[in-house]
Amino acid sequence: MNLDYQVLQAAAQWFAVLQSDTVSDDDRQAWRRWLSDPEHARAWRRVEQISGRFEPIASGPFGAQASALLQRRQPNRRQVLKTLSVVFGGGVLALAGGAMPWRSWTADQRTAVGEVRDWRLPDGSLLWLNTDSAVDVAFESGVRNLALYRGEALIETRDEPRPLVLRTGEGSIKTHDAARFSVLQRDGATQLSVFDGTVEVRPAAGRPRIAMQGQQIGFDSHHVEDDRPVQPGRHAWTTGVLLADNLRLDDFVAELSRYRTGYLGCDPRIAGLRVVGAYPLADTERVLDVLASTLGLRVNRQMPWWVSLEPAQSAA
Repeated sequence: MNLDYQVLQAAAQWFAVLQSDTVSDDDRQAWRRWLSDPEHARAWRRVEQISGRFEPIASGPFGAQASALLQRRQPNRRQVLKTLSVVFGGGVLALAGGAMPWRSWTADQRTAVGEVRDWRLPDGSLLWLNTDSAVDVAFESGVRNLALYRGEALIETRDEPRPLVLRTGEGSIKTHDAARFSVLQRDGATQLSVFDGTVEVRPAAGRPRIAMQGQQIGFDSHHVEDDRPVQPGRHAWTTGVLLADNLRLDDFVAELSRYRTGYLGCDPRIAGLRVVGAYPLADTERVLDVLASTLGLRVNRQMPWWVSLEPAQSAA
């Protein structure tokens, strides 16, 4: 269930208030009343999840109280997960989500959030990994295997007798010929963009389809979507640039957020504004300031790890 933007912002504001040295008993009581709404509790858990990488909320008496309040709202599931985590060393969390995160932790090649790297593969092909990505490489006598566990990869293959097969959580992509294509792994879906050559898309439980140069195709484990033209600049990230060609602001922010830690949001009132230009991925703070200046917006930095773009009048 998607959380309302305003509710998420309110949750972040409460977090900032309750972490302040000047928080009062009245503030805590008001927060408890606010938290009693189920949607507010969901938003609070989202802020808590993000904050865990920066300011662990469970590090003090207030954090323990917050966790206790949330647990009372859903005791059965949380208690079951807690018990199973003890038994299986936390592996139950991966099973519940239908994924195996430890594979990405131990993958042959990995990038951190905001990092873009390239490698030369054993056959001379080239591999680029985008931000927060992980891939395994296993070249054998009969096939060149790659497995993308998270994130995005661009591959420039060499023409040789062995097929190159890249697997994702939804299926596989195979080519025998020289080709250049990128693969973006999202929750429950894979997006393929073909820049040169021809590749075969094969969902895990569906029919294969051929994708040709200039085509972009999305697929899940059962179906392949109709193809469409490759987005302009889809591979610009390999040069450290986020290219926007009349892109909606909310789509641009969603893409930019992949290169930052924490939360980056966009007020729905300005979501339809259009973005044009080439933006450096190495300095996302600068990108936000440029957007604010050119589009007449405000960057609301509630906390270093919770940032949003809003209409300029919100500052009043």
